[in-house]
Amino acid sequence: MEVLFLCVVIFLFLLAVFDLSVGVSNDAVNFLNSAVGSRAASFKRVLIVASVGVFIGAAMSNGMMDIARHGIFRPEHFSFYDIICIFMAVMVTDIILLDVFNSLGMPTSTTVSMVFELLGATFVVALIKMAGGADAGFDDLLNTEKALSVILGIFLSVAIAFFFGTVVQFVSRTIFSFNYRSRLKWKIGIFGGLCSTAIVYFLLIKGAKELAFMTPAVKAWIAANTGLIICGCLVFFTLLMQVLHIFRVNVLKVIVLMGTFALAMAFAGNDLVNFIGVPLSGLASYQDYVANGGGDAMGFMMGSLNGPADTPVWFLVGAGVIMVVSLATSPKARNVAKTEIGLGSQQGGDEMFGSSRIARRLVRWSLSLVSWVRSVTPVGVRRWFARRFDADESIMEDGAAFDLVRGSVNLVLAGALIALGTSLKLPLSTTFVTFMVAMGTSLADRAWGRESAVFRITGVISVIGGWFVTAGVAFIGAGIVVAAMHYGGQWAMMLLGVLTIVLIVRSNRRFSSRGETDNADALFQTIVHTEDKGQTWPLVELFINEHQQRFMTFARERYGDIAGAFIGENSRLLGKAERALSREKAVLKSARRKETLCLRCLPREMAIEKSPWFYLGNNCCMGILYNLWRINEVCKEHVENNFMPLPASHREGYEYVRMEVDALFRDTLELMKSGDVEAITRLRRRCDNIKDRISDIYHGVSDRLRDGDPAEMSVLYVYVNMLQETQEMVSAVRKYLRAFAKLRDADYSSRR
Repeated sequence: MEVLFLCVVIFLFLLAVFDLSVGVSNDAVNFLNSAVGSRAASFKRVLIVASVGVFIGAAMSNGMMDIARHGIFRPEHFSFYDIICIFMAVMVTDIILLDVFNSLGMPTSTTVSMVFELLGATFVVALIKMAGGADAGFDDLLNTEKALSVILGIFLSVAIAFFFGTVVQFVSRTIFSFNYRSRLKWKIGIFGGLCSTAIVYFLLIKGAKELAFMTPAVKAWIAANTGLIICGCLVFFTLLMQVLHIFRVNVLKVIVLMGTFALAMAFAGNDLVNFIGVPLSGLASYQDYVANGGGDAMGFMMGSLNGPADTPVWFLVGAGVIMVVSLATSPKARNVAKTEIGLGSQQGGDEMFGSSRIARRLVRWSLSLVSWVRSVTPVGVRRWFARRFDADESIMEDGAAFDLVRGSVNLVLAGALIALGTSLKLPLSTTFVTFMVAMGTSLADRAWGRESAVFRITGVISVIGGWFVTAGVAFIGAGIVVAAMHYGGQWAMMLLGVLTIVLIVRSNRRFSSRGETDNADALFQTIVHTEDKGQTWPLVELFINEHQQRFMTFARERYGDIAGAFIGENSRLLGKAERALSREKAVLKSARRKETLCLRCLPREMAIEKSPWFYLGNNCCMGILYNLWRINEVCKEHVENNFMPLPASHREGYEYVRMEVDALFRDTLELMKSGDVEAITRLRRRCDNIKDRISDIYHGVSDRLRDGDPAEMSVLYVYVNMLQETQEMVSAVRKYLRAFAKLRDADYSSRR
């Protein structure tokens, strides 16, 4: 039996390696977002700075390991077998949950997942023990007071981080304005001194008591001289930053890199327990069981976990190595980073989220509030603040989403809040704090304009909603898994372990294949960040053409699939087409937002000239999609009800229409690739011929409806609908061809 439990402990550590890789894609990227978003340095340099912070922070994380050992449950009332089941359930659920969220590009919280997985698994095991006749109640089995403080700390950090992010950034922007370089002469030294002192105070003084080499005498001296140390650091760093500014060193970049180091250090000190705390606790439990358990896994109680954790340094260093390697190589980390940077971008960008009712109402209420504030604010005060918050004067690095002032506040404030939580032994969520600080600073910077506010608020609500979903799913999932293991024994443990590995491999393969097909984002970023508007049109033309080529290829394939499925009575293929059309609608709407932002990057006169034809082409694509949707809808209903198939006498005529429409899409795609505007006249005439041919077939079917077999009426009505929608689709292609020509040739007239 000991061999089995040893294998379980080894498997826990293997899962911990996966968990570190998956978790760092979600969490460790939080301390890179501000440095990457403000372009403070190259990614390689930022990664080096962050790596140093991770290693030092790992040495401070030993005290936080107590959360996994006895922070949620009271181990003296749980047997070794109970503890192993709980820990195994937590690791299995955690990996699956985080991998799903990372694949979707949604930042979630490893702290929330770990806490609620421990809580859910412990809750179910407690129910099992009480149902089995145990004398202990919930208060004896669950550390309810500590668990409640942890949960409150996690969720209160959302409001606290957002509030302080908004206030601190508002004050910082009022002091520096967007044209901050003209106001750095004396202010930068004080600002840099305050930021550096905050880092030293929270990361060294508050975290010093957890360092292995800190003796009680040194800790006592630091505690007794805290005020002196703070004053000394403030004076020293203020002078240092002022001297660096005099020697033309960009102090804000130095602060951002220091903040990256601080947040990386806070991350490792606070969140490392989420990845290796459970396996290390499992190892400590196994060692105690082997030494003192006497082979009785069901009866040996784990009171030893009440003692303090004594984690070997090489475990912590090894975890740091895995985190850094995973951060540097994980494509999912970039995907999660893109979400936060996009929601906080000062400029217009790809709005990843749609609109929601609650977001629209919040924006409307906010506009009403702003209007009232303006009405009661003196004109002079409004003008003064307008000058300080004039985003047109913003100074940003090439390709940056926001400036260095905001990047500094994001990092320093988030690091300070997290380190404070760590010093209080509260595992504040790094994701919650960094994300909400970033959202608060972007709000203070007026990055959420009227054109983007609805989408960004929807995004924030979606992310926060995802956190609550994480809590619920983690609690329920871990409870189900631990129940299966408790009753299923070793076979359930092995089965769930294999299932976890299979799901991870499958998810990574799916994500890799999806990433290979997404190659348009780099072009879009190039367009929106190009300063010379006169050179933008070729890129915009290429971007629009790529999107519309992809859609025309999609439309050609779906029309062929729907027609073939209707004739072949394949309801499964029609259902697949329905799902594809639904997804394509969202893709088209997203593409339209991106293309509209690209048009804004053109010179004003060119944008006015091109916009009508762009919108006509886009509307034609959406019209084609709706034509396909209506064709598929009636065909699917007809086939699923097993009604009469299309009579053979009509199949020949429809096969002709199908081939002509396919050839029209094919030649349109060839035209879009070659750019041969002269061929448009010929294609538009072919559209007229196809429409005339469809009209002749339609009249023939109408005659058949009046004089034919009544049993055929149902399928003929479907056929008539298909002909009408196909005719409308061909008309949309004809209009699109004219819009295509006008976008590329201003001299093209309405010639046929």
